[in-house]
Amino acid sequence: MTHYILDCDPGHDDALALLVAARHLSLVGVTTVFGNSSVANTTRNAISILDAAGLSHIPVAGGAKGPLSGKLHSGETIHGKSGLDGANLPASTRQPITQSAAEFIKDQAMQFDDLVIIAVAPQTNVAQALTQYPELRDRITEISVMGGSTTHGNATAAAEFNILADPEAASIVLGSGIPVTLAGLNITTSFGLTSLEVRKLMQHSAVVTREIAGALAFNLSRQSAIYERHFMPIHDVCAVMPYSHPGLITYQPMHVAVECKGEFTRGMTVCDQRGVIAGEGIEISKPANARVAVACDGAAIVNALLAALLDYE
Repeated sequence: MTHYILDCDPGHDDALALLVAARHLSLVGVTTVFGNSSVANTTRNAISILDAAGLSHIPVAGGAKGPLSGKLHSGETIHGKSGLDGANLPASTRQPITQSAAEFIKDQAMQFDDLVIIAVAPQTNVAQALTQYPELRDRITEISVMGGSTTHGNATAAAEFNILADPEAASIVLGSGIPVTLAGLNITTSFGLTSLEVRKLMQHSAVVTREIAGALAFNLSRQSAIYERHFMPIHDVCAVMPYSHPGLITYQPMHVAVECKGEFTRGMTVCDQRGVIAGEGIEISKPANARVAVACDGAAIVNALLAALLDYE
């Protein structure tokens, strides 16, 4: 049985990814990081989601408060001041475990020889673990990332938010030699939840489903105001799908580099789709370091998400 850690910054779509992963996968723990809000908020949100879903046995380890370098970015414009605005989950008295996120990742990787990390946030925790404990490069089976894009960004014209929040960390992960699966905006913004589907979730009897639906309604309003978009992309769920519902996303091996210095392109994922093997005066394509999502069955992914949310009691 494969074991999983979800590294996240809840966050509306992080909440969805967490609930899908907990329903379908052997989730040994959750690590939290800054991103959609402060790490204090994202840690509290993760615990509240798990406890409301009857999953209080899953440990939560708090992680990085900010990036390895550069300025702090926040997703509160989309997710609200709490990181989970729109939800009113029951308050939990549970505290995160005393281990840091990097320490927890290390311990789980040494315990299980089949550990997969699903990273749906700035990758600072994962990069810190790989830097502090180099032996993990031979212990972690795969890292599934929601981040980047083969096309444009969302936080800037060039950069997707999770990568922009810590480009240096993303570069460490992509350069680690560990197999990486990358789900970027080129697929995650091509479909999403509509207001009709959110209203259906609001009518469900389970507290966690009903309250998360309130968060989704808040997110829908922000999508409309900021992007003139009439659906909510479920970005982070796409990093869970390869394991919970394989076959719904199509991948292409390619080399991905992260721009860490550009004035206009910092945080950009440079995805080499050329396949150049020879040519005088033409840079040869470097060996693939990631499987990058290039197509998906959006309707099937939405249906899989809805089924998971409606399965909570």
